[in-house]
Amino acid sequence: MGFVFQSLGRTLLAGLILLVLLVAAITGGVIDLVSHNWWTFVFRWLHVTVAILWIGLLWYFNFVQIPSMPKIPDEQKPAITKVIAPTALFWFRWAALATVILGLGLASMNGYIVPALTLSDHTYLPIGLGMWMGLIMAFNVWFIIWPNQKKALGMVPVQITERPKATRIAMLGSRFNTMLSIPMIFCMVAQQHAGF
Repeated sequence: MGFVFQSLGRTLLAGLILLVLLVAAITGGVIDLVSHNWWTFVFRWLHVTVAILWIGLLWYFNFVQIPSMPKIPDEQKPAITKVIAPTALFWFRWAALATVILGLGLASMNGYIVPALTLSDHTYLPIGLGMWMGLIMAFNVWFIIWPNQKKALGMVPVQITERPKATRIAMLGSRFNTMLSIPMIFCMVAQQHAGF
C-alpha cells in the first residue's frame, strides 16, 4: 500500500479506481453513458472537485502561508517563495479556471445559464449570485493576484522596490477572494437546497 501513497499520481489513480468500483457497486454496473442526467452529474462532481482544490488553496494561502511568512527566518523563506508558492499558485489558478468552465458548462447543460447570469429569474437567484462571485474571484486570480505574485516571487523581472507593492496587492486580492468565498459557497449550497 505504501507504493501507492508514495506517489501523488498513483494515489489519484487509486482514488479514481476506487470511484469506478464504488459507482459500479451502487449502480450494479449499469450506467447510461448517453443520459443527460449522468453527464450533468459528472460535470457537477468535477466542478465541485476542482472548486474544493481552488478554495482549499485560497484558504491555505490566507489561513496558513500569509500569516506564517513573518514567522519564518529569512534564510528559510526561499523554500516557500521559490518552491511551494509557485506550485501552489499553478494549481490555484488552473483550478479557478476549471471551476468556472465546468460551472458554466453545468449551468448550460441544465438550461439555467442565462437566467442565472442575468439574475432575471428569482428561481436561479442564489446560483446566479454565486456564479457572479465565482467569476469575479476567477478574474481576480488571473488578472490581479497572479500577475502580482509573479512580481512578488521574482518570477518576472521587476525593480526590487516594486516587490513590496506587488506582494501587498496580491495579498489584498487574495483576502478579497477569501471574503467572497464565504457568501459564494453559501449561494451554491442554497441553490441545491431549494434556495434561501
